[in-house]
Amino acid sequence: MRVLLINTSERIGGAAIACSRLMEALKNNGIKAKMLVRDKQTEQITVVSLDRSWRLVWKFVWERIRIWQANRFKKHNLFAIDIANTGTDITSLPEFQQADVIHLHWINQGMLSLNNLKKIFDSGKPIVWTMHDMWPATGICHYASGCNLYEKECHHCPQLYGGGSRKDISYRVFHKKRELYRNHRITFVTCSRWLEGMARKSELLTGQNIISIPNAINTNLFKPRSKQEARSRCMLPQDIKLILFGSVKITDPRKGMQYLIESCKLLAGKHPELVKELGIVAFGNQSKQLENLLPFKVYPLDFVHDEHQLVNIYNAVDIYVTPSLQDNLPNTIMEAMACGIPCVGFNVGGIPEMIDHLHNGYVAQYKSSEDLANGIYWTLTDPGYNSLSEQAYRKVVTHYSEQVIAKKFTDLYNKVTGSNA
Repeated sequence: MRVLLINTSERIGGAAIACSRLMEALKNNGIKAKMLVRDKQTEQITVVSLDRSWRLVWKFVWERIRIWQANRFKKHNLFAIDIANTGTDITSLPEFQQADVIHLHWINQGMLSLNNLKKIFDSGKPIVWTMHDMWPATGICHYASGCNLYEKECHHCPQLYGGGSRKDISYRVFHKKRELYRNHRITFVTCSRWLEGMARKSELLTGQNIISIPNAINTNLFKPRSKQEARSRCMLPQDIKLILFGSVKITDPRKGMQYLIESCKLLAGKHPELVKELGIVAFGNQSKQLENLLPFKVYPLDFVHDEHQLVNIYNAVDIYVTPSLQDNLPNTIMEAMACGIPCVGFNVGGIPEMIDHLHNGYVAQYKSSEDLANGIYWTLTDPGYNSLSEQAYRKVVTHYSEQVIAKKFTDLYNKVTGSNA
């Protein structure tokens, strides 16, 4: 069986990483998988990129211009929404024509337009679409942020400057999607049960097949290793406790950095001895900004692309903290837990599906800096820390390993193609 996975980027962003890992998991389990991207970052021969040209750049820019216009010429949420008005027709590519299954992932920012999607659907090939956020089920937003208009009909979009209008761009795109989906059978896959629940509420996906299959991770690479050696490789101190926090861009408001800052200040106030006994490792773009914002010593690292280096970073720390305010099934939590690192995060999105409260980490009350601080302190000082670590590792091996997830997708591919293989 030949499967073509499609994503805007090969390695930049959580969806890209998840898609790349799925491709490797499928290949390692007998599926002929290729990945089609707009932006290629490696020399991987099974990853094919669109021909680079000024047209690709212009398509990305043109979509932003149209969003800017819809926003009354404000930069408000310029990259938080997508309208899929531009893209590339991929149906004539040999990789597309040879594929038995087309598996869409995150295809925004000029990769595929709604018209391109129609051609893909009209091809008659079985379509699987992994939802890495809510966009396939809404008009234009990736996360509804409490808005439930997508359940019936998008309009007056709160993510547009001024709140939009009755027939704003969210309304128009919503109706285009409804027409697009109406005559086609698509299998939507959500990475978390939380997102599955949100997707089932959408009028757009009424009658479509929606299932939940989590992302995959290579547990032969991401696994517990010597903490002492990992700290030496990362040039981190051996004699203090270390907390890890990171994302592609740590200043993204959705990542909740302000709650981490508030929690650390609460910790330092309640437990002043931690000021000398605790450090914060931060990886991601603009991580140095944290140095003057936290009461603890900060060890800033740039965004890390190399997975072997990531393994060292995770194994070097004691806990991973994610104060994210909106998330599906974060790769970072999965990576940390695979390395035996207990995690602390808010009760939001797919996070409580990954972190089992007081069993392999701590799930804090949503947007409660105080409870986040409680979770950090409890995890760092729990006498059963070694058990937390062991249970975190076991959770990943049992639920997210390549073999487990590849089997789930192989069964799905066989079902949508009518194969008994």
